[in-house]
Amino acid sequence: MTDTAAFDGIRAIAVPSTDLDRSKSLLEQLGFTTRFDEELQPGFRWIELSADPQGPAIALVATGPQLPTGVDTGIRLTTADARAAHARVGALGLDAGELLDWDDVPLMFSFVDHDGNRFYASERDS
Repeated sequence: MTDTAAFDGIRAIAVPSTDLDRSKSLLEQLGFTTRFDEELQPGFRWIELSADPQGPAIALVATGPQLPTGVDTGIRLTTADARAAHARVGALGLDAGELLDWDDVPLMFSFVDHDGNRFYASERDS
């Protein structure tokens, strides 16, 4: 056994979607950029969107029996302005949770996409 790490990063986190184009459009409206969108085999389209071209991506994949929608993705997004991001999410018709403003922690909230998948957002440290 070597002391070398088996992994050195995260490429993408898959999020199930019932409508890949609608989900792609939503993420683009939230500031993500599409970096890959291809049908890898008939009926299997893979879309990667990222807020940072060098960082991990959200990979949109079609829902199915083994990959249901309505999940807690566990994805934590960051923003320079949580209040503005919260307002933007609400303006896009998404269910935005309460804006949590607690002492000594970044301003944060969660929201649910059109498929019921939950995401989290917090303000970056300055």
